[in-house]
Amino acid sequence: MKPEMPILGFYTGWLYSMAMVFTGISGNLSVALYLASMAEVGQGRTLTRVEITAIAWAMNIFSGIINTIGTKAIGRMSTFNVWWTLGGTFVLAITLLVKAPVKNSPDFVFTNFQNFTGWESRGFVVLLGFLQAVYTLEGCETAAQVAEEAVRAEILAPLAVVGSIAGSWLIGLAYMLSLLFAVQNIASVQATTFAIPISQLFYDAVGPQLAQLCLVVVTLAQVMAAITNFTASSRLFYALARDNAFPLKKQYMTLNRFQAPYWGVWTSVLIGCIISCSYIGSAVAFNAILSSAATSVMLSYLQPIVIRVFWPNSIEDFGPFCLGKWSWPVNFASFSFCIFICILFVLPTAFPVNVLNMNYAIVAVGGLLVIITINWFWWGKHSFKGPVKTFI
Repeated sequence: MKPEMPILGFYTGWLYSMAMVFTGISGNLSVALYLASMAEVGQGRTLTRVEITAIAWAMNIFSGIINTIGTKAIGRMSTFNVWWTLGGTFVLAITLLVKAPVKNSPDFVFTNFQNFTGWESRGFVVLLGFLQAVYTLEGCETAAQVAEEAVRAEILAPLAVVGSIAGSWLIGLAYMLSLLFAVQNIASVQATTFAIPISQLFYDAVGPQLAQLCLVVVTLAQVMAAITNFTASSRLFYALARDNAFPLKKQYMTLNRFQAPYWGVWTSVLIGCIISCSYIGSAVAFNAILSSAATSVMLSYLQPIVIRVFWPNSIEDFGPFCLGKWSWPVNFASFSFCIFICILFVLPTAFPVNVLNMNYAIVAVGGLLVIITINWFWWGKHSFKGPVKTFI
């Protein structure tokens, strides 16, 4: 197999596009669950699955509206979200550390080990912790999806990606430390009846009123993040259609008067509303679809890394950032990490394994790969010959 084979680009584009859609759907359902938790904490009212799904629908549609008519506002919103996340993390950390009735010791925070998974292997349980850690990296490269709309994208897009990862690490570390120092009872959080377990931690640490403040901070950040996921997916659909890798090329390349690829936006919304309905019947089925998003992202990351590992001389023109002699070792480390994480993502997270706690991500990813394969052999291999070069 040669690195210039179109099938590699076809699979990468489709996998990543659908992963961004799934991530946006996950974000909007998270918003619905946070709002449901706020109702439980503030009013003692438990929302049904149908009501939570209805809220998720509303959030999907809201994301679609913003991406359709608020194209210019999305950039400002993303900037605001950076400062909101920074300020919100500071507020959360101070609130938790000041108001928590019991502060945990550094020994508890850094060395205590509690296992609620049922697995006896401590090493495997530690590896399962990578799932949430790696999930936070998903979408860090979304700046690259709107690179065609940026000036000096060859410099700004890579800087934005690296800045996103570094910022996520710093903010996440501060947030995690404040949670661990303030948590009152991990077993209580694990056994909570709230829609989102973190609500129980807030409730135990700071009481019902401040818990709602904490939930508002997290919820608003999640709303803005979900909107930008649909921004990325719509641009990806546009790019795929431009390169003849997506059906209905004319429609998906059409921009409205706000310069938004609205066909891609509302395709994301439609898929989101359809998938959200599965939450009514089974949270297991819904979680399987959404957990496949992280695996799909890692698989899409893997393809260009594979080329740099096995065909290191395939790229002749480098951008302003080049690793030089460190390029191959870094890419090989990335390749190994992606393979390891993709395997880890599909392993069961609880023991004993049953139909309710089984990790069905492998089924969802397999289904997505089947759909992509059908599209490739149906029409993709006849129309897609590689990226279409554009000049300005």
